[in-house]
Amino acid sequence: MNEAETAMLIPVGIIFGLLMLSAFFSGSETALTATSNARMHKLESDGNASARRVNLLIKDRERLIGAILLGNNLVNILATSLATSLLISIFGATGLANVIVTILMTALILIFSEVAPKTLAIARPDSFAMFVAPVMRWVVFVFAPITRVVQFIVRGVLHLFGVDISKDSAVFSAHDEIRGAIDLHHSEGRVDKEARDLIRGALELDDIRVEEIMIHRKSVEMIDLDKPNEVIIQQALKSPHTRLPLFRDNPDNIVGILHAKDLLRALWNADGAADAVSFEDITRKPYFVPETTTLQEQLDAFKLKQEHFALVVDEYGAIMGLVTMEDILEEIVGEIEDEYDSPVQGVRPQGDGTLNVDGDVTIRDLNRAMDWNLPDEEAITVAGLVIHEGQCIPEVGQTFSFHGFRFRILRRRRNQITAIKITPIAQDPA
Repeated sequence: MNEAETAMLIPVGIIFGLLMLSAFFSGSETALTATSNARMHKLESDGNASARRVNLLIKDRERLIGAILLGNNLVNILATSLATSLLISIFGATGLANVIVTILMTALILIFSEVAPKTLAIARPDSFAMFVAPVMRWVVFVFAPITRVVQFIVRGVLHLFGVDISKDSAVFSAHDEIRGAIDLHHSEGRVDKEARDLIRGALELDDIRVEEIMIHRKSVEMIDLDKPNEVIIQQALKSPHTRLPLFRDNPDNIVGILHAKDLLRALWNADGAADAVSFEDITRKPYFVPETTTLQEQLDAFKLKQEHFALVVDEYGAIMGLVTMEDILEEIVGEIEDEYDSPVQGVRPQGDGTLNVDGDVTIRDLNRAMDWNLPDEEAITVAGLVIHEGQCIPEVGQTFSFHGFRFRILRRRRNQITAIKITPIAQDPA
C-alpha cells in the first residue's frame, strides 16, 4: 500500500468514526427521552447503579438534549467537511464533488447515524439508556458551559414570543399520565378491563363529586318518626338497609339515623315490646355533606369520623340524596353485591346487541359496564344525557342519535324518563 492510499484511508477511518459517534448521540437522545421514569426509579430503588446514572441525566432534560444535539451536530459537520476535502482531492474542486458529498453523507447519516440507532433505542430504551449513561454523563459535563449559554439564548428568544418554559410554568398531571398509560396498555391488550377500571377508579376520586354517585332522594328509604313504634319497627326490619334516615313533618327534616343493630339491641332490652323502645335514645346524629364534595374528600372524612353514611344536601340545605362508604368503594372496585342487592342494576343487554337501560342509571356506571365513552360532563344519568342533547323532555317513541349511539325512549313517568333503548349506530340496520 503506497503513501497515497494510506493518506486516503486515514480520513475515511476518521469519517467512519465520526459517523459512529453520531449514531451514539442519536441513539442516546432517543433512549434517554423515551425511557420510563417509573421503571428507572424502580431499578434505582433496587440498587441498580446504571439506572441511578440515567435518573441523574434525565433530571434536567433540557441540558441533556442541548449537550446531545451539540455533540451530534459537531461530529456531523466535521464528518461532512472531511468527506468534502477527501472528494475534492480526488475529483478536484468541481460541482460534482459537492453533489457526491451531499448525496453520500445524507445517505450515510440518515441510515447509519439516525434511523438505525434510533430504531434500536426505541425497541430497547431502558437497556440502551443504561448502556450510554456513563459516557453521556461526561459529555453533559464537558459541554455544560456551552449548553448553559444556548439555554439562556433559547429561553430569551422563546420569551419574546410569549412562551415561558421555566419549571414553575409547566403543569403536568401525574394522574393524567397514569390514566393515559393504563388506557394505552388496555387498548394493546396488556392490561385487562377489570385492572384498568380498578386503577382508573382510584385515580378519579378527586374528579368525581358525591352528587354524581349518590342515591337520589326519590330512591332513599326514609321512616316517619311520627308513626307508631310498631309501624316504624316493621318498616325497619323489612328494609334491606342497615341505616335508615328518620324524619318528622317532611322528608327534608331529618332528625336522626336509625341503625338496625341499635334497634335490635333496644328490642332485646325491652323483651320485644315495641312501645317500650325510645327512638330518641337510639337514633344517631345525622351527618350532612354538601353535594360538591369530591369522593376523595368524602372518603377521607368517612375515615376520620368513622362514619359509613352521609346525607347529601344542596346549597339551600335541601336533602338531595345519600352516599355511603360502599358507594365510594364501588367506584374503585366495581359493583359490590350482597344478598339484599337486586341482581338487576338497570342495564339489560338484549340478544340483538342493543341495551335496555333505566333512565336513572349513571353514565359512569354504563361506561364502566359496557366499556363505552359517553360524556358525563353535562349530565349524570343516561336520562339526563338524552335531555341535555335533545334540549327537551322527549316523548315515548322519540329517537335521538349522538355520540355514536341511538337512544329510543321506551317509558316515561310524568317528566321522568324511566327506560331507554340504546343501540350502537354501527349495529343499527336503520
